[in-house]
Amino acid sequence: MPGNELTPEQVVTFCLSLPGASEDYKWGGIRVFSVAGNKMFAVLDLAGAGLSFKVDSELFLGYVDRPGIRPAPYLARAHWISVEPPYRMSQEELTQLLRRSHQLVVRRLPKRQQPGLLI
Repeated sequence: MPGNELTPEQVVTFCLSLPGASEDYKWGGIRVFSVAGNKMFAVLDLAGAGLSFKVDSELFLGYVDRPGIRPAPYLARAHWISVEPPYRMSQEELTQLLRRSHQLVVRRLPKRQQPGLLI
């Protein structure tokens, strides 16, 4: 779907729009999106090497079989995928996946930290 992909800046805007989301720069220029202070739900490489985020464990293998998607380095065992630009999925699919990543992380927080962060 050419022309229907999110740009890296649109990804940043969307990630920061999620409840409790914050941004930090780590590891020599990687944009890290977290919730509850330090629980990562998405990582964007400033050099344009890709966008990584968590997916449901039962969907992980299906995603990494798709062109342009691979297991995320260092995070694959936690069911993270890496999507290379240009992102080969629609805006709707990518925003749904980023929202789901955020919620997967929120649901692992202690119950007392979850109010206001669940969608």
